[in-house]
Amino acid sequence: MKDKIRKEGVIMNKNDKLEFYGGKMMSLIPLLIFVVFCVLFFVIFKVFEMEGLAMGGIVAIIIGSVFSKNWSKYWGAVVKGMSSDMMNMLALILLVVGIFGKLMSRGGVAQGFVWLGSNMGLQGGGFIVFTFIATCIIASATGTSIGTLFSAFPIFYPSGILLGANPLYLAGAILSGAIFGDNVAPISDTTIASATTQIYTNKESSADVGGVVKTRLKYALISAVVSCILFYILGSTGNYDAAGKEIMAQYMDPKGLIMLMPVIVLLVVAVKKRDIFVAVTWGIISGTAIGIVSGIIGMSDIISVKDGALQGFAIDGVKNMLGTVVYLYGVAGIMGILRESGMMDYIIESLLNSKMASSVRGSELIISFGVMINSICLGAANGPAIIMYGPIANEIGKAKNLHPYRRANLMDGVTASLPAIIPFTSAFIFIVVACVQGLMNDYVFIQPINPMQLSYAAFHSIGLFLVFMFSIFTGWGRTYEGQNGEEIPAKLYEKKQEKNKATM
Repeated sequence: MKDKIRKEGVIMNKNDKLEFYGGKMMSLIPLLIFVVFCVLFFVIFKVFEMEGLAMGGIVAIIIGSVFSKNWSKYWGAVVKGMSSDMMNMLALILLVVGIFGKLMSRGGVAQGFVWLGSNMGLQGGGFIVFTFIATCIIASATGTSIGTLFSAFPIFYPSGILLGANPLYLAGAILSGAIFGDNVAPISDTTIASATTQIYTNKESSADVGGVVKTRLKYALISAVVSCILFYILGSTGNYDAAGKEIMAQYMDPKGLIMLMPVIVLLVVAVKKRDIFVAVTWGIISGTAIGIVSGIIGMSDIISVKDGALQGFAIDGVKNMLGTVVYLYGVAGIMGILRESGMMDYIIESLLNSKMASSVRGSELIISFGVMINSICLGAANGPAIIMYGPIANEIGKAKNLHPYRRANLMDGVTASLPAIIPFTSAFIFIVVACVQGLMNDYVFIQPINPMQLSYAAFHSIGLFLVFMFSIFTGWGRTYEGQNGEEIPAKLYEKKQEKNKATM
């Protein structure tokens, strides 16, 4: 039996494994090359395009094939990874939610909040708190943190400074709001990836997005409330210029607030039906109907042809997600290589047999810091980091019977914390700096922003890290999987375990 291995419940010959010149460790070459591409694009060249990452993943796979002993097996492993049920479902979800996200952008949700803020007469720290809340909602509605940053800075940043807001904390508030939405939005790629990679033990399905969002809100809201207090206290400069309202007036449209209705529809259906496809479908249908009836959008905004080119939120939504879908398939191909070579099993077994994994708290720390390291190495590209580490977190969490919601929340929560604000590696930090530099060309009163100081001003990410560390060490929010996949609170589960031990 030494020449055989057990894989997915089937005894397989060792010769069926994917082998590399130089040993099993060489199977890591595609992954390492992909990481290099991420660092080059996000950290060094500061190119924030998903198509670039997609290219990096495919090129990494091509280069890795040279080191395999059997090219046919190698590409078979790539195809097997790409054709997994989890990856196909994730790709389809992203394409569907991409349409909804573009519908929300075209519906002018951001402009609605600008109108609201202007009519509330906010200044200084009060304006920063409003900006943070507005950005949280915009990012949650559109499901894109990077898109929110690029759209929110031209609207809120110049006007906020003229209305007496501290530039550093105003930038930190916009960044924090974008990360909040990335963490909790049901249509965010990180939310979807964290849910779909965590599989139930007692039923054949992955964690549903609605349940994941519902259970993670408590962590995000605690950090958000504390952030609001800090932004309000520290956010005022005392300087006020009426020109701030003139800048805001260019971006006002109260009708944009109407488009929050389909977001509410999506959230309600997602929580009730526990099916993201059904929820997004209802969101698109209700959003399109509301937009047309209210006059916010016309039929040409759905799909039309202009100068021989398609336009409208339907085609824009699909186009916007194509790069993301391709890079996800690239990551899936790399994961297939690691699985078929036995490297994935080796990593999981090593972690499961470590001293830290002997306790539930230790297992949660392995899940949290493992995915954090992945995210840091990928320049805070949280989606790929979660997809890469998801299978490992799945096995480690299953070994302790942790509920899939808990595992998903740990992964998404910690990647939205410190990895997102490390000034030397985070793509989010570089994007904020780039946004501010772009605005300096248009407004003489805007000054450069220090990346190191910005990381300290992103209160929500710092708060998320502290909240999740508290949760891990105290057990607050920890749940286990019941016989039918239901959540069992930690105290009740641990009491039952102790009772069962006593009767044995």
